[in-house]
Amino acid sequence: MDTKYIQNFLKVVLSGSMSEAARQLDISPAAVAQQMRVLEQTLGVALLVRHGRSVRPTAAGERLFERGQQLVQDCDSLREWVASDTDGGELRLGTVNTALHGFLPEVMRAFIARHDSVRVSVRVATTPELYTALAQSTLDAALCLKPSFDLPKTVCWAALREEPLVLLVPADDAGQDPLQLLRSRPLVRYDRQLAGGKLADRYLQAQGIAPRERMELNSVLAVAMMVEQGLGVGLVPDIGQALTRQRAVSALALPPLPPGHGSPASSNRALGLLWLNTSPRIRWVRSLLDCARQCQADG
Repeated sequence: MDTKYIQNFLKVVLSGSMSEAARQLDISPAAVAQQMRVLEQTLGVALLVRHGRSVRPTAAGERLFERGQQLVQDCDSLREWVASDTDGGELRLGTVNTALHGFLPEVMRAFIARHDSVRVSVRVATTPELYTALAQSTLDAALCLKPSFDLPKTVCWAALREEPLVLLVPADDAGQDPLQLLRSRPLVRYDRQLAGGKLADRYLQAQGIAPRERMELNSVLAVAMMVEQGLGVGLVPDIGQALTRQRAVSALALPPLPPGHGSPASSNRALGLLWLNTSPRIRWVRSLLDCARQCQADG
């Protein structure tokens, strides 16, 4: 159905005359009459009653007039929005806590530089919770760990960075042997309910280390803060400079796992982007992925 015909119908009703509507539209009365006939045939009802040179709407015409005004306004607004350079709207992004404190701020800076009018709502949760929200279409994308199961065709994954385990120690211990520090110093443990904490626990077991635990926290930044206060050492995923920036803390690389306990990658975790390929905001998701890849390459 041509919305132009509906717009001209509104003009006919408002003017009460096809001739007057034709004059205002700068077309012939015959063209207006033909459009009204096409509109009536399309809808299958009579829309106008003719009285000499004047016309008035039928009951169906009155209903079309009532709804048609809003329809024409909506179409005009849609046409203007599509044709404009406006890039407004909302991207619903999920993230794990470690990405929020590490990688995400840099990615957000690059994304907003491209899409200044887009509002980004950020939800922080664990990877399983983020995946569930994504599957339920309450999120468009999630910066999280790679799920351990096969993904459905509607969900895509792109790896962005590998995050190995590092040992956080007071700055004065930067030159010490990390395994010896793990054996001799109290451990500020990263939550074993989280993927990074499980990874650290497996590493300790593979190295045959039974640490003297001091506390267990569910934030890598909180672990770094406790280490800075001299409360022990911390075995956490390397989320980047956020761990040591403006802190008297050093991040020590760890020796590889002993033979038979897995490859070097066994003590790494994969961080990447999950997204719905059916999302109506897919162009923003792809732009976000491009920004993340660029930030990773520049870093």
